[in-house]
Amino acid sequence: MHELGITENIVAIVSEKAGNTRVKRVMLEIGQLSAIMPDAIRFCFDVCAQGTVLEGAELEIAEIAGLGQCCACGAQIKLKMLAGVCSCGSLDIECLQGKELNIKEIEVID
Repeated sequence: MHELGITENIVAIVSEKAGNTRVKRVMLEIGQLSAIMPDAIRFCFDVCAQGTVLEGAELEIAEIAGLGQCCACGAQIKLKMLAGVCSCGSLDIECLQGKELNIKEIEVID
């Protein structure tokens, strides 16, 4: 489960940014095409946050849908995986969104 390592990195990054200030809430964006399972991140978060300024913090995750653009005709299409077929028949699809992993917001306790 690579989500454990990812969650450890998220906790480390947020801890560094927060310094000695307690963190109340962390908001992540995870793309549906990123191969990262949001439920696994949620599962790991409390364990990874123990003993840090994130202990007890609320974790919110916004899932970003996959979106691609056809390189042949320019149409945008929803993607369920990194490959797709445009209605024009082209397989040349560029992924525009859905691979993200972003720490979007951090709310601290004053």
